[in-house]
Formats: sequence, C-alpha cells, structure tokens
Amino acid sequence: MQGVALDWIEPDWPAPAAVRAACTLRSGGVSRGPYTSLNLADHVGDDPSCVAQNRALLRDVLDLPGDPLWLRQVHGCDVAMGGGLDPDGCVADASVATGPGVVCAVLTADCLPLLLCDRAGTRVAAVPAGWRGLAAGVVEAAVARMQAAPEDLLVWLGPAIGPDVFEVGDEVREAFLSHDPGGTAAFRPSPAGRWLADIYLVARRRLELLGVGQVWGGDYCTVSDPDRFFSYRRDGVTGRMASLIWRNPSSVPVG
Repeated sequence: MQGVALDWIEPDWPAPAAVRAACTLRSGGVSRGPYTSLNLADHVGDDPSCVAQNRALLRDVLDLPGDPLWLRQVHGCDVAMGGGLDPDGCVADASVATGPGVVCAVLTADCLPLLLCDRAGTRVAAVPAGWRGLAAGVVEAAVARMQAAPEDLLVWLGPAIGPDVFEVGDEVREAFLSHDPGGTAAFRPSPAGRWLADIYLVARRRLELLGVGQVWGGDYCTVSDPDRFFSYRRDGVTGRMASLIWRNPSSVPVG
C-alpha cells in the first residue's frame, strides 16, 4: 500500500535464505488512543476494523505469502503445527511450520517472543514466553516439536520487558530456580525488596539446558521505549506487536 510507514525489526541472525522473519513496532498503523497505531491484536479492546486494516497492512508491506496463523494465546505450553489450521481459531501458545508459505506469528507486549529455525531452513517456529509460559515449559515444548537436533537450531529473542524493570516476587524466582538451580544470576534484589528478573537470561538458560546454543537478540526493553513498543506492564490498556517467521515459497532451503 503506497505511502505506508509501517515499521518493523528484521532479526540480525544467520538464518538460511529460505527463512524470513520480522517483529513489528507500534507505529505505522491506523489504530488510535492507547492502541496507537499498529495494534495487531483483536482481543484487547481495539476497534476490530482497525485491527483488520493493520493486519492487511502487515501482509501487504511484508509481502507475506499468506495470512499469519493468529493463535489464541493462553500463557501455557501447547504448540500447534501450522498448515491446514484455522488462522483465527487455534488455541495454542506457539506454532511450528514445516511447509513453505505458512506464517507463524505470536503477539506480545512485554512477554518474550522467540523465533526459531533449523539450519536447513525446513522448519520454523514462533514462541511467546512470558514468565508463566517459560515456567510451564513452552520453550521445551516448541523445541521438541521442531524435531531437529538442538545444535542445528537457531533462535532469535525479540523485544521483551528488560532486566532493569521486570520486578517479580519470590514465587516467580522459586518457580524458575526449582527447574534450574544454577539460574540465580537471572535474578537480583530490587529496591522494593523483591527481585528484578532477566527474562532474556532465563530463556537463554532454558535453551542451553536443551543443548541449543545458537541464540541471538535480547537487546530490547519494551517498557522503557514507549515510542517503539507496546507494553502491558507500563500502560495496562495497550496494543500488541507481532513476531513472525515463515519459509519463503520462492526460496530453496540450503542444507
């Protein structure tokens, strides 16, 4: 669409040529008020017609091969296999695709989006990892559904709440340390007597324990950058960014 100034982040990672990925920013859409302007979520109170226009803009500007698989995310660890699913009716928290042209997508506004692919460019996945999903095992579930050797997986960590502002209680810290006792470095005391959690480090350690060592990204803070990112913790009523990954039908995977 001519004249559209939709903004996005293109992951800086060595994904194969067959794989395309993007993470939207909050600008470039038509939503108004707290959803200004590229809100892509239809469950947060925004005008449905604005969400539909934003999704159409996204598909057009990014030249997507099809409509993204918009999941009904529930902060759990169910992983859907993309392809043949209703793009608006699948209740799951992550998606994996093996066929070309299937666009995996997750919506976030502080939770950590992970994009995954294998070295051969034959499998891709999008995973939202808030603390509940991480604790429930969504990363482990997605890696298992990739059905690839851990050393052959590449992961990009998208925009999430940063380690200087993600304050949590003892119960959250204990939930993670019960799974990974060596993960104390991901938590430091906060001035309020609670804990500041580094969700990027928690995710990296989860991946490392699975044998996945090729990880990029993790350099953002959604809360501290209101011009670029929606943030639920900062604003309460707000929109959602989308992190998307797909295999380009016109590309041939290189193995």
